[in-house]
Amino acid sequence: MIAVTVDPAPIEIGAEHAAIAASGAGGIATFTGIVRADDGVAALTLEHYPGATEAALHVLAEAAAARWELTGVRVTHRVGWMVPGDLVVFVGTAARHRAAALEACAFLIDRLKTEAPFWKKETLAAGERWVEPRGSDDAAAARWIG
Repeated sequence: MIAVTVDPAPIEIGAEHAAIAASGAGGIATFTGIVRADDGVAALTLEHYPGATEAALHVLAEAAAARWELTGVRVTHRVGWMVPGDLVVFVGTAARHRAAALEACAFLIDRLKTEAPFWKKETLAAGERWVEPRGSDDAAAARWIG
């Protein structure tokens, strides 16, 4: 089971976890990303290209399912305007054993950060700024290539 959602609605963590748990796996790994208030960020706006973003996330989910024996993959990403403390992404993987679930979850969030077409704009007291790609994200994603 692969489920990919991109939506401006708040992420319901309990519902997301229940959905991935329904796969009947022995191990579930999840990652939840939260909007931070680093550097005085008052709000975060995430833009995406509808259709292309979902397709890119689905390709990543399929890659994880092909690489590890997973019983389920769930990627839910929020778009639009958010404030610190809001959930921005949920990644859940389910497998018969924990190692596959943990590795697949790390793979998905690392690759999502560099390959999914999202554009982030931070709102600060002094104005707005677009978030540039980070070298640390590229390095994390690179460990899965090869």
